[in-house]
Amino acid sequence: MAAMDLFGRRWALRVLWELHTGPLGARTLLARCEGLSSSVLYQRLRELTANGLIAPSADGYELTPLGTALSHALQPLDEWAVTWAQAQEQNGQDPAEA
Repeated sequence: MAAMDLFGRRWALRVLWELHTGPLGARTLLARCEGLSSSVLYQRLRELTANGLIAPSADGYELTPLGTALSHALQPLDEWAVTWAQAQEQNGQDPAEA
């Protein structure tokens, strides 16, 4: 339940998602996450760091081995989401409005 609480916090999964391709600085994360405030970003970075999912690096923040394992665990959900979005589009619906 503690993990679900952490992942359910606004922007937590998005920050992890953005880091799955490599380290990013806070400014880049803010640019990639439209609507994310700097105060919420820094709170999430502290929480994700304290929980061992990300770590500061020379290039900003990066996934730890534990964070990378989470990224791999979420891959099936990402694949499902792509299939779902395609089905929504075929039905004339915008997946972003669901």
